[in-house]
Amino acid sequence: MGYNTFNAFGCDYNEENLLAMAHSMVDEGLVDAGYSTIIFDDCFTKKERNVNGELLEDLERFPSSMRNLTDKLKDLGISASAYSDAGYKTCAGYPGSYGHEKQDLQTFSDWGFDYLKYDNCYIPFDNITQENVYGRYARMAEAIAARAAEENEAPFWFSICEWGWQQPWIWGKRLGHSWRINGDIKPWWSTLAAIIDNASFQYWATDFYGHNDMDILEVGNTGQGNPIGNLTIDEAKSHFTAWALLKSPLFISTNLTNSSAEAREILKNHDLIKINQDPNVGESIAPFRWGNDQPDFVSNTTHPAQYWSGNSSYGVVFMLLNTLDTPQDMFFNLTESWAIRSGRLYDVYDMWAHTNNGTVLRNMTVTLPPHGVAALLLNEVGPEPDPTTLALPYCAIYWQCSWSNGTYYSN
Repeated sequence: MGYNTFNAFGCDYNEENLLAMAHSMVDEGLVDAGYSTIIFDDCFTKKERNVNGELLEDLERFPSSMRNLTDKLKDLGISASAYSDAGYKTCAGYPGSYGHEKQDLQTFSDWGFDYLKYDNCYIPFDNITQENVYGRYARMAEAIAARAAEENEAPFWFSICEWGWQQPWIWGKRLGHSWRINGDIKPWWSTLAAIIDNASFQYWATDFYGHNDMDILEVGNTGQGNPIGNLTIDEAKSHFTAWALLKSPLFISTNLTNSSAEAREILKNHDLIKINQDPNVGESIAPFRWGNDQPDFVSNTTHPAQYWSGNSSYGVVFMLLNTLDTPQDMFFNLTESWAIRSGRLYDVYDMWAHTNNGTVLRNMTVTLPPHGVAALLLNEVGPEPDPTTLALPYCAIYWQCSWSNGTYYSN
């Protein structure tokens, strides 16, 4: 969890606005909420190396020196994270780390960084690298491991930014701690829906050993007079819910001095953050039904899966996502989730309203606005009553039930 400069500033950031963002993170309670690092994303060095091949500080933009600046951040409780590239140059044309892996790690360490986002632009010719994408990223991963062993220090956190074109969810955890599964995010619902659709087929790769990275949080980017930028408030909540419950890294990329209080409150939802940072359960939630009369387990970038569930240290998690442009009543049987026990009553906690919403028996219906979301936490409270006393069928899903003589129960 932290802050990334790119979507808010692109290359137009400096010491002054970085420190302004850092102080805003502290003042708004975002550091206390867990956003505890800042990624200097591209463009933070000079455009040429020195005669010894070393990266150079840009003292016009960062006059205190990089080490003094990162020390100032640490005094605020914020660590510093670097950016580089597996090619000759970064995506914005600054020096990449291909052929300079060990040298650049030394520089980043000297400057006070302990995390590296590693991009995939300006790749050398095939006959130079004689490697696949895995091999090009392995060069830096091996340099990180070697440095940690030599210096007897914790290794850099390694974030692979490969954009998902060559299936990093399969090989990423062999090398790094997180890996991008999609291209760059935009503050539009259509982009969010496409990323969620993609994640519905890669969710299984996330666990304690690494995380699918769904890219930067767009909550709060301003635009067109809308306090949540190009997203409605309901869309912003859906965005944050999906990223948190799918255990994506959570990196704000908003100019906090221009964003609304409502947007900042979305980013501080402590109930969703604690699921994202669960100390005992590393897995993501997973889809159990697509809805909208669509076939399950079939990609649809406009209308991704709507019904999701998973386990957590705090109860069984449900995410219901209305992908339609109109309000929708969303019905489901509790036991459609693998984590729910049949024949039990469950208390329902709403992770957006932060309220206990009573006890539920067998099924639920939730009404959601267009592109809205429900984030629910269910906990057992005991066995359900005798169904004959409640005029209920014996089973929530009748065709899964059998009498002891081997005949099916018929509803």
